Amino acid sequence: MKLEYLLLVCALFGAAIANEAPKVKIGVKKRVENCSRKAKGGDMIHVHYKGTLADGTEFDSSHNRGKPFSFTLGARQVIKGWDQGLLGMCEGERRTLTIPPELGYGASGAGGGKIPPNAVLIFDVEMMKIDSRGSEDL
Repeated sequence: MKLEYLLLVCALFGAAIANEAPKVKIGVKKRVENCSRKAKGGDMIHVHYKGTLADGTEFDSSHNRGKPFSFTLGARQVIKGWDQGLLGMCEGERRTLTIPPELGYGASGAGGGKIPPNAVLIFDVEMMKIDSRGSEDL
């Protein structure tokens, strides 16, 4: 009886681990003292970024275009990893986001082959400006 109970507990624990949602790994490269404004869902944010694959191959950069990339946070305008990884970021803060394939481009890949299927993506992101759009979260 004890063995059956132990096996059941192990099976349930294993299933819980297998069903855990993938998460973005966030590394803070530059903190902001006295952060007065944090990015929240619905805000229009403006970021500079560089995107690389796990092997260091660069696939995109806003710096190469000479202007920040702007989008509404939480509005599904970008990959899920960005919507998750940039929440709570302060103006002037810099983060490294390590995004698993499930929160990136998945099995499809992207960029005409620049991003292969099931690629882990690494973004160096700097929050340039946050334009608040109200207090509601998306």
